[in-house]
Amino acid sequence: MKVLITGGAGFIGSHTVDKLINSGYDVCIVDNLSTGNEKNLNTKAKFYNLDIRDEKIADIFKKEKFDAVFHFAAQINVRKSVENPSFDVDVNVNGTINIITNFLKYGKGRKFIFSSTGGAIYGETNVIPTPENVIPYPLSPYGISKLTVEKFLNYYAYFNNLEYVVLRYGNVYGPRQNPYAEAGVIAIFIGKILKGTNCTIYGSGNQTRDFVFIDDVVKANLLCFEKNISGIFNVGTEKETSVNQILNYLKIISGKNVKTVYAEKKEGDIERSCLSVEKINKEIGWKPEVNIEKGLEKTYRWFEKFFKPKRSG
Repeated sequence: MKVLITGGAGFIGSHTVDKLINSGYDVCIVDNLSTGNEKNLNTKAKFYNLDIRDEKIADIFKKEKFDAVFHFAAQINVRKSVENPSFDVDVNVNGTINIITNFLKYGKGRKFIFSSTGGAIYGETNVIPTPENVIPYPLSPYGISKLTVEKFLNYYAYFNNLEYVVLRYGNVYGPRQNPYAEAGVIAIFIGKILKGTNCTIYGSGNQTRDFVFIDDVVKANLLCFEKNISGIFNVGTEKETSVNQILNYLKIISGKNVKTVYAEKKEGDIERSCLSVEKINKEIGWKPEVNIEKGLEKTYRWFEKFFKPKRSG
């Protein structure tokens, strides 16, 4: 069975590639390496260095005739989406439509797994933990673009028999996450701690997120792929952890008391995010297994071993 992973050199994508290959699948990767890391590429996967918006995507689909697609490639930075909504739409909506239409035209199968967002898509809500039936009210172009793709998937499913699963992730963290990105506060904090520089918190730090460990996310990805299911599913922990708590945990784990600097809250950031996982647990038996303390310990130790700080200047 041949599977395409877009964004397969990225954080979630590369871990999913490894799991699929270890499970015996034939895997191809499409990634333009704009945010992905070449070191994350599994040598047993066929790699195409290409942007998902490129018209040459059609040649790959014609040649490979995929049975299924995992679509992770995206512009994932909420703040960047606020600064440049057009770019966000171009990558996240137009790029995704390019992948979907070529899959429908040339693919052997119809299974499409889409990486959405559970934090940015619901917006500010008083329903905590938030189930999938809460009406989305995204407060950033990033959240809007992900919701737009979800609507397109419903359209293609209705008229083209596309089988799709939307996974609305919480705040995924773990080894390989980019510590130099604008998203992924845990990786960013760890990078700062290991460099011995200040950690900046935007807002009060009391804002909460549903932090879910990468190993749990990959298990959810594979289960949704292999089970005969479709629809929208949250992937989280049903637990809220504040940004202040995360930094305090990391200070304890590292044994380093780096200075904390507070800055103005950024546009598009929400105060609370926590996802109900009742639906995914009921339909495929998935539940998170790694708690925040254990996940942070594993993540920090990985970065301690493999992280090489960039030289300034």
